[in-house]
Amino acid sequence: MSADWIRPDWPAPPRVRALVTTRRGGVSQGAWASLNLGTHVGDAPESVRANRAIVREQLPAEPCWLDQVHGTAVAEADVPADAPPRADASVARRPGAVCAVMTADCLPVLLCDRSGSVVAAAHAGWRGLAAGVLEATVAKLQVPPAKLVAWLGPAIGPDAFEVGGEVREAFVAADARAVSAFRPGVREGKWLADIYRLARLRLEAIGVHGVYGGGLCTVSDARFYSYRRDGVTGRFASLVWLAD
Repeated sequence: MSADWIRPDWPAPPRVRALVTTRRGGVSQGAWASLNLGTHVGDAPESVRANRAIVREQLPAEPCWLDQVHGTAVAEADVPADAPPRADASVARRPGAVCAVMTADCLPVLLCDRSGSVVAAAHAGWRGLAAGVLEATVAKLQVPPAKLVAWLGPAIGPDAFEVGGEVREAFVAADARAVSAFRPGVREGKWLADIYRLARLRLEAIGVHGVYGGGLCTVSDARFYSYRRDGVTGRFASLVWLAD
């Protein structure tokens, strides 16, 4: 395992295991160097297969890779599929089933219950976040929200995430407290958004108060792929599963 891959620091039960890859430790070249896990970003397919095999060595099974579309659908990682489910989150109750989301600025959110009976991973870009992907994932867990723990993984930081007024309006219309997650940008009519703050507000509103992580900026930290920074780039993965 690459020395800079991340083990989330959160009070999850011992049987809950989690891992976040970085862009290091793989075989991809050029803009995708080196551990790109995305099949949809222009990288050589054989390189992506090799990179996924490297990650697979650290896991109990092949992850439930998703066809992510910035929506709110939640897949069952326990159920084998012939093709990646079109979803932006997955849940698992069976030991060894691995939930995974791929990102390169969007926010990955890992969840588990405090008794270690279920886990989930969600891909929360601003569109999915505004549409309710976290609410949908929590509902799919079928656990009282107060008994859940969440971890916010590497994402575009509040000093780099410049958005238009329509993004601010979408969040503020749903929750007036969201104004606290925006400050004026450098350019006229633009805002700097704190996606970590937005996610915490969303989780808090539905009763999830055990929220950890946040603060790793994909744009400023060269360990991570960043679409905003580089344009053509790879994807890293955030993964969670239950051990036997």
